[in-house]
Amino acid sequence: MSKPFPTVGVIGAGQLARMSIAPATALGVDLLLLAADSNDSGAQITNHIVGDYKDLETVKAFAKKCDVITFEHELIPLSIIKSLEEDGVVVRPSSASFVYSQDKAAMREKLSSFPAPKFQVVSDASEVSEFPVIAKAISGGYDGRGVWKVNSSSELAEVIKDIGKVLVEELIDFDFEIAVMVARSPHGQATTWAPTQTVQKDGICVMTISPAPQLSVALSEKAQKLALDIAAVVGVVGVMAVEMFVKGEELFVNELAMRPHNSGHWTIEGSRTSQFEQHLRAVLDLPLGDPAMTAPLAVMGNVLGGDKEDMYRPYLHLMARTPGLNFHHYKKEVRPGRKIGHVTLLGEDLVELTKEVQHALDYMSGEIDE
Repeated sequence: MSKPFPTVGVIGAGQLARMSIAPATALGVDLLLLAADSNDSGAQITNHIVGDYKDLETVKAFAKKCDVITFEHELIPLSIIKSLEEDGVVVRPSSASFVYSQDKAAMREKLSSFPAPKFQVVSDASEVSEFPVIAKAISGGYDGRGVWKVNSSSELAEVIKDIGKVLVEELIDFDFEIAVMVARSPHGQATTWAPTQTVQKDGICVMTISPAPQLSVALSEKAQKLALDIAAVVGVVGVMAVEMFVKGEELFVNELAMRPHNSGHWTIEGSRTSQFEQHLRAVLDLPLGDPAMTAPLAVMGNVLGGDKEDMYRPYLHLMARTPGLNFHHYKKEVRPGRKIGHVTLLGEDLVELTKEVQHALDYMSGEIDE
């Protein structure tokens, strides 16, 4: 008997894979995850194989069980992706695109015609004459890791001593940060969601507001066009986050993530088509869904681990206080500062929405108890 519904193989089994399971199930699409451990967030609730994504033979054997391969993190070696492609495996996004989410220097070179901070790649601190600057690890950094504000040549020398060659960028005194989620299919159909304002604390996104309330209509349209143009230039297939700085009426492209992204979690309730369903549609070359918002505003808050380990009991208070609050728990071990879930609230009153979401975050983390 032929198998009409495809199997999508996902490299990684964290919360992004977990949140892809519901839309895959609704579509009748089978997900198979390559997990580091059966206790990984996504692996707890769907089919998976435990294996090392850095081992070529493991990944090749995994790929044989799938119709298309995609990713929920950028950590897999590019050489493995290329080996799969040489074997005829359908990989989306392809190695030719994926490199720009792994290699920040390659990304800066590729997008040199787009508005962005001035940059240079250096292996010696003497190559930089003006401080302060931002120094970034060329690969492997995320959630504030691998990024340093450097105030002097001696500080830069210490960073270089630890990690070698670094990407040095102009320090932009920006007003706020946004992310534009974009999706693109193999035949070039593309969509974007409303630009999202991201609120950072210690390099970690703690809240998002969609649409970005401080963004003018003209700048919002400009940001969406930038994201669509970048998606076409890098040839991405799937969902991609384009992170940008906003300074006055200027936009500066910061980073790319070629996968569903934290800044798009609000789309589960806040959009007619979530980023997770859209990613599946894109990598399977299905027509893309409607990204329109389901409410005037969507506020999402990341639940970070704190001293409180019981994440179930807070539901009693929070569900009674704010019945419209949507909860997503990733079933990860609670550790201080770790993203263990998120909450989303839709409505019209930004002050009320942000107040209720912040209350929920503080209550779940144990910072307040009423």
